[in-house]
Amino acid sequence: MRILMCALLCLASVFAKEGGDKLGYAKGAEVVKVEIKNPVIIDSISGVIFSQIKDTRSVRGLRMSLLIPRTNELKPCVVYVPGGGFSSADYEKFSEMRYALAKAGFVVAAVEYRVVPNKFPALVVDAKSAIRYLREHYKEYGINPKAIGILGDSAGGYLSQMVAMSAGEYNQGDYLNQSSEVQSAVSMYGISNLLNIGEGFPPEIQKVHASPAVTEALLVNGVAFRDFAGASIDSDPTKALKASPMGHLEGKKPPLLLMHGDKDTLVSPAQSSQMYEALKKRGQKVEYIIVEGAGHGDITWFQEPIINRVVEWFKQTLPKPIPDKEISQDKNANL
Repeated sequence: MRILMCALLCLASVFAKEGGDKLGYAKGAEVVKVEIKNPVIIDSISGVIFSQIKDTRSVRGLRMSLLIPRTNELKPCVVYVPGGGFSSADYEKFSEMRYALAKAGFVVAAVEYRVVPNKFPALVVDAKSAIRYLREHYKEYGINPKAIGILGDSAGGYLSQMVAMSAGEYNQGDYLNQSSEVQSAVSMYGISNLLNIGEGFPPEIQKVHASPAVTEALLVNGVAFRDFAGASIDSDPTKALKASPMGHLEGKKPPLLLMHGDKDTLVSPAQSSQMYEALKKRGQKVEYIIVEGAGHGDITWFQEPIINRVVEWFKQTLPKPIPDKEISQDKNANL
């Protein structure tokens, strides 16, 4: 009898180790225990209309996509504005960077904006409209309205710089009671001066940038139509500089991180170095990282050292999350 009892106890012990004491267990099933390392769930909201552009016979809604860490806090927010040569605004790209920021605790808003043939300042107006929208709806998205940064690559880097440099300007549309200022900015291989995008490049590239058909010329001057034959970017240097971040250097600016590859053959690295030197001279908080061997938007920019550097920059320059008991979590969100 004693031997039988011992045998039963041993069998029960083995069965328990295999998961036999668990509801739903079946012999042969694999039992896995998972260590919780990242307890924060990230919610994704797409297709949010933040602005309506109205014409005579049409209304266009500008959209944003949000990544929101599910916490009971008001979190810092990073607005992402994509590159696209002023001719596209594929705002849901660069998911590697956006998800890394969200995992680090930032609300991330990827924003659409108008492109050529829409003229300057349409794209700046749109980016600032998005920022005002986020501040107006900060409770809804769990955002600290005093902690908004902006990030952009290429033409988006230009836009990030323009938003950071032009506080108080180019505000049109809804929620004008809200500020469109940012507390931090990052420009990755961005444009600081539309007049010399090809600085230091071969003559054949300089010829492209002298064309009235190049996108920076279309952005500032518009397309040829009726009695307007089109104009090159340098046809009116004052106008072009006003449409450039380098034309808005005076006054207090938010911290700015500039990053550029030394092998960039599309946007001259001089674009970042000239902005860095100008802001340094004026005593502003600015950092400049030259990425050795990196081209324009190549695979280098998707690597962890680059992404981590951007995440750390925003951690250093934006306020920390603020606990908020009024933020309620949907208990059924994961069902």
